[in-house]
Amino acid sequence: MALFRSGLLVLTTPLASLVPRLAPILTSAARLVNHTLYVHLQPGMSLEGPAQPQSSPVQATFEVLDFITHFYAGANVHTNLDVRILLTNIRTKSAFLPPLASSVQNLAHPPEVVLTDFQTVDGSQYNPVKQQLERYATSCYSCCPQLASVLLYPDYGPGELPMEPPDVPLPSTIRSSSPGARSPKQPVRGYHRGAVGGTFDRLHNAHKVLLSVACILAQEQLVVGVADKDLLKSKLLPELLQPYAERVEHLSEFLVDIKPSLTFDIIPLLDPYGPAGSDPSLEFLVVSEETYRGGMAVNRFRLENDLEELALFQIQLLKDLSHKENEEDKVSSSSFRHRMLGNLLRPPYKRPELPPALYVIGLTGISGSGKSSVAQRLKGLGAFVIDCDQLGHRAYAPGGPAYQPVVEAFGTDILHKDGIINRKVLGSRVFGNKKQLKMLTDIMWPVIAKLAREEMDLAVAEGKHVCVIEAAVLLEAGWQNMVHEVWTIVIPETEAVRRIVERDGLSEAAAQSRLQSQMSGQQLVDQSHVVLSTLWEPHVTQSQVEKAWALLQKRVDAIKP
Repeated sequence: MALFRSGLLVLTTPLASLVPRLAPILTSAARLVNHTLYVHLQPGMSLEGPAQPQSSPVQATFEVLDFITHFYAGANVHTNLDVRILLTNIRTKSAFLPPLASSVQNLAHPPEVVLTDFQTVDGSQYNPVKQQLERYATSCYSCCPQLASVLLYPDYGPGELPMEPPDVPLPSTIRSSSPGARSPKQPVRGYHRGAVGGTFDRLHNAHKVLLSVACILAQEQLVVGVADKDLLKSKLLPELLQPYAERVEHLSEFLVDIKPSLTFDIIPLLDPYGPAGSDPSLEFLVVSEETYRGGMAVNRFRLENDLEELALFQIQLLKDLSHKENEEDKVSSSSFRHRMLGNLLRPPYKRPELPPALYVIGLTGISGSGKSSVAQRLKGLGAFVIDCDQLGHRAYAPGGPAYQPVVEAFGTDILHKDGIINRKVLGSRVFGNKKQLKMLTDIMWPVIAKLAREEMDLAVAEGKHVCVIEAAVLLEAGWQNMVHEVWTIVIPETEAVRRIVERDGLSEAAAQSRLQSQMSGQQLVDQSHVVLSTLWEPHVTQSQVEKAWALLQKRVDAIKP
């Protein structure tokens, strides 16, 4: 059966009975839809009667909130699916609710197919039921003109499950700060305004649970704080975070899709409290198990400033059953960024002027990032390595191509008694002096580039197919114009300072000064094709390098004549 880019799944089975069938239902849906899967909850609806079924309100209970969590958790195995549970018809127990809108709701990705778990009497693709399903879908949402329909039952089948699973309560996933025990059928109270916050990098299913609960609780306005600037510094691999504007764009599309009746105020979160700590109109805050203490701190801060406490709703973390070494066991953006290491992030450069049989990688990173160790690992896998620092030494040597121009530019007082250039003296002369530094780089960089091209010819003569140019100043010098891909190694600045102090015997202040004189890791990554990190144990670095090398071999093979 053809794959559809977007679909709408209408679930009609009572929620507690649905949970045991979620996995096969999602598997069946994922065979048909390969991108956006909208989900509409209408438990108890029949598609077999003569009358056209109408969308009716679903009471928001803790059972509904738990079901939403379980559904998103179950969807984690289908990484191709962008699941969005629509909340328009899910209503909290509130006196200030407007009636259900009768207009058709627009969706960012109009469904091309509508699916349902509804079971016909004989388990067939019964046309009148499919027609009812299509009419119901188009009466609720904007769908593609040529809407297809599929009855998933009996494709997903009950399997070993009884036809009517026992009515057992769903495992609890939401904790409220309100006193007293909660029951699954207990209605959820609605609030005028509330807040939720997070980094929301590469919007994933755990984010969607947090946001969905907040959207159900809020009836008028939801304030969404998106971490930015200083709050990002402590994140793992912050260089790979999506830019703030991109995170907000994805977040906004998701929120407007799932509950367009709400007003969303998406703002940058620049301190741990954000608007939740100071806005007197807010009534609740949704947090995760991980950020619950932060929610408690917000309430203490509010009390200190004569504001009422917020009702806290704590969401259980979603477990990531496929997490690997050095990844968190929860669904996490950090793990997603970790999995990007070694992957191609943007298309390689086309370099027809380079030797046709040679694929060239430019390897760079801040001081202390581990460029040389990664270069040696690549050499061990078969790459020809060009060390631009060694080329610089060769160029500086008496009789070398840069020796005379440098001495003429900076004077003989930069020489040792034996006539060799004293690089420490020369370095102190140019450090912090932009004019002097430019004078030096204008001499050195073209010379090193010429020597590197000669080394490339040597690589071709040796029958090598991949050449790695290791250079701290690869991008500053403009040498990306002689590589197909830029590979950058990233580590936190604090770790770089520690390594520089240990390796070179510098003070922390001197190490920081050295780093500040270079392009930052973020600036390098913004122009990179592949990112690696030496932050973890050596065997983890080796695994990254082997992964990147294996993927590179596929790209090299693809362009061979």
